[in-house]
Amino acid sequence: MNSTSVAQAKQTYHFDGKKFINPTLEKPFSPRIRDIIKIMRARSATWPQNIENKATPQLPETLETGAMAITFINHATFLVQFPKLNILTDPVWYNRASPIKWLGRKRVRKPGVTLDSLPKIDLVLLSHNHYDHLDKLTLKALNQRFSPLVLVPLGDKKLIASLGIKNVRELDWWENVALDQNTTITFTPQQHSSARGLFDRDKSLWGSFFIRNERSSVFFGGDGGYSTHFKDIQGRLGSPDLAMLGIGAYMPGFFMKAIHTSPAEAVMAHQDLGARQSIGMHFGTFQLGSEGFDQPLADLKKAMETAGLPEEGFVTMLEGETKLYRPKPEKQEQQNIH
Repeated sequence: MNSTSVAQAKQTYHFDGKKFINPTLEKPFSPRIRDIIKIMRARSATWPQNIENKATPQLPETLETGAMAITFINHATFLVQFPKLNILTDPVWYNRASPIKWLGRKRVRKPGVTLDSLPKIDLVLLSHNHYDHLDKLTLKALNQRFSPLVLVPLGDKKLIASLGIKNVRELDWWENVALDQNTTITFTPQQHSSARGLFDRDKSLWGSFFIRNERSSVFFGGDGGYSTHFKDIQGRLGSPDLAMLGIGAYMPGFFMKAIHTSPAEAVMAHQDLGARQSIGMHFGTFQLGSEGFDQPLADLKKAMETAGLPEEGFVTMLEGETKLYRPKPEKQEQQNIH
């Protein structure tokens, strides 16, 4: 589907003519009022009100050919750097993940990197339109500073354009964007939902991104539940060198299971993708689920032990921390291909 508006979109296996759907779910994810009330009555763990970040950002000025650097900023926001290309995923810098800036989920820690400290941003990837992944104020600030290309799911271009952002492109699942001869971005499936208000549920698509640059590949999972799509992505695009996967907001399970991966499910997704290494995200910034502040880390450790994964197979990063990945030797690359 190459249409740039939902109104023109044709019915597909993930669009029923009116709304986008999850083909991997037997029943649509459609929360009822009683579900919301049940969650509100459920006892959530108490989170700290303020956490100081421990990492000191050390962003690389240059990268050798074939290398990449990953900086964890917060929640689902990463700075992904390749030689001559800087990418931000789901950028959120402001204080609340909410339609009302003085009410709603408030961050418990500052972003690990300030907006003023960012290098020139060439590309912004938006996985879907929920408030903890798409923040208007952040996008306006990035556009004023850098005017990056913004890639969004089908149905979100109008929203982004309303912010004064002209360099925006909508994508359907499995659609590719070739930035140059060395870099291709593929918009890949996820199992999730979308909405900015009460009357637009699932009117825009959601997804994940597979980034391929030179000899490096990165999968950004966005936000979603565990299903067969991880194996589908590996089958079509191969195994990424690095995968960013959600490990938070998974409780209570009766509500969250369809739309968020638990740490144990994230480990399964890591194995389905065949990633060389995965990084946990979507925890420790906004209290979106009922689990405790540190519970995702403890549950991830247990899940890795159960799966027999080495410590370096699935890691987490401090906000502001940068990991440098040097290029794979060409001989190793050839072995991986065959």
